[in-house]
Amino acid sequence: MTAFRSQMTTPLRTAAPFVIRAERASDVAARETLLDACFGDNRHERTCQRLRDGRAPAAGLALSAMRGGVLVGTLRLWHVSAGGRDALMLGPLAVAQEARSLGVGAALMNAALMIAASRGHGAVILLGDAPYYARFGFDAAKAAALELPGAFERARLLGLELVDGALDGASGMIVATGSAERKARRRKERPLPCAA
Repeated sequence: MTAFRSQMTTPLRTAAPFVIRAERASDVAARETLLDACFGDNRHERTCQRLRDGRAPAAGLALSAMRGGVLVGTLRLWHVSAGGRDALMLGPLAVAQEARSLGVGAALMNAALMIAASRGHGAVILLGDAPYYARFGFDAAKAAALELPGAFERARLLGLELVDGALDGASGMIVATGSAERKARRRKERPLPCAA
């Protein structure tokens, strides 16, 4: 049993009805609108987004949170080489403002980590808020010798081993390794409000 499983949080803090499911093609426009609302117009210029651009997410690891037929959260993971070690890059995790207190983010995280582990992935890397992600087992020490191809805050580069030792000796640049993404047309939808 690996460390992340023992540190998993309860996905729901309230009885709010929402469902975590695999992302569908019909979710793409709403997902893009949610990501724009959460991360702003310059999100495509960010270091981790540039790693994801043109790549398809890892199989089975593009998740949507639905509430009343409306997308209220999204999380995707991507294949990378983390200093020569196969890993997944997590992100972005986004939750609509009106769903922030429902445990959607934690539910997406728990589902993604369980799916990744069940599919045999050994490690997950992310760039994010250390106090938030620590509850899922992420730690800056696991990613201390890794680099990103662009500007980033060292304390925000976090790693989690799904398999003990998966990041042992990982050192150097994180590089995208996933398959090319098939381009779909993007429809504009009304923006979803999202807190920063």
